[in-house]
Amino acid sequence: MKFRWLIVVAIMVLFSFSAAKADVIKLKAANYLPTTHAMSLLTGWFCDEVKKRTNGRVEIAYYPGGTLLSPVKMYDGILSGIADLGLSHIQYTRGRFPVMEVFDLPLGFPSGWVNTQVCMDFYNRFKPKEFEDVQVLYVTPAGALILQTTKKPVKTLDDLKGLKIRATGQLADVFKYLGAVPVPLAMPDVYESLRRGVIDGVSVDYSTLKYWKFAEVVKYVTSTWRVGTTITFYFVINKKKWDQLPADVQKIMTEVALEAKERQARLWNQMDLEGIEVFKAQGGQIIDLSEDEAKRWAKAVEPVIAEYKKGMVEKGFKESDVDTWIKFIKDRIEYWKKEEKARNIPSPF
Repeated sequence: MKFRWLIVVAIMVLFSFSAAKADVIKLKAANYLPTTHAMSLLTGWFCDEVKKRTNGRVEIAYYPGGTLLSPVKMYDGILSGIADLGLSHIQYTRGRFPVMEVFDLPLGFPSGWVNTQVCMDFYNRFKPKEFEDVQVLYVTPAGALILQTTKKPVKTLDDLKGLKIRATGQLADVFKYLGAVPVPLAMPDVYESLRRGVIDGVSVDYSTLKYWKFAEVVKYVTSTWRVGTTITFYFVINKKKWDQLPADVQKIMTEVALEAKERQARLWNQMDLEGIEVFKAQGGQIIDLSEDEAKRWAKAVEPVIAEYKKGMVEKGFKESDVDTWIKFIKDRIEYWKKEEKARNIPSPF
């Protein structure tokens, strides 16, 4: 009798264990950045923190370093279910996120912390329909894009003429009007292209000098942030998958995502400052545009804004819509720049 009772207890325990395992929500998250990159580590933190706060009810298998999806295929891969969550940026799929591409315009975006706050404000205010197939966990633009060159210092527009500069998305148009030759390349291909002289430079944020090791192959940086654009990253989850999650799990994931957003915002500034430090330590030269020269650059790229407006009108928007977006962005930039200073957040600008 005792033996039978032990068998019953064992079966009940096994059944309970199996039922508990069956209730675990299993998701897949993808990130194309190198495994050891600070942003990859942050995405890993998000996955671990969700598991921790849900007491193991949610397990997110994490695939960094492009092992599951490339940056170009990230969004479609999330929609098709190859991954449930993913991080990439909008410049890899130009035209896919037309409203959010307003952040590709040369509006003088400063630090990554400021840019992230502005972009989240923009998304929450205007809710672009282009993201309706996903649940946006956060959007986070990088710090201001600066110009890195391998052999030639760029102090004026004349110095830039004819140089082959890696630029994707709307940024390619910016450099076209600045007189350079834009070359679209995926980030993993940029280092070798710089080293071998396939391109003369790249327009990215300061952080890449350290985290993509560009300081090893570039000698000059032109600080162009006053006429600069940015690169807008998104971290999203498939909308159907999101809708299937229990409400309490959605709440936890939203809370963790907001914390991750703020960590990322501060991380942009930190990584940019680290990039500057590494660059200077290797003898790199940073060139600041004079006020008059910055105005020349700003004047040269005005057609980019005009063309964006024209393109949006053709998509069914009104020119006044774009004007409203740009005004909103500029107002929020000024607000968050003051907040950055008031909160004593270290910034490269």
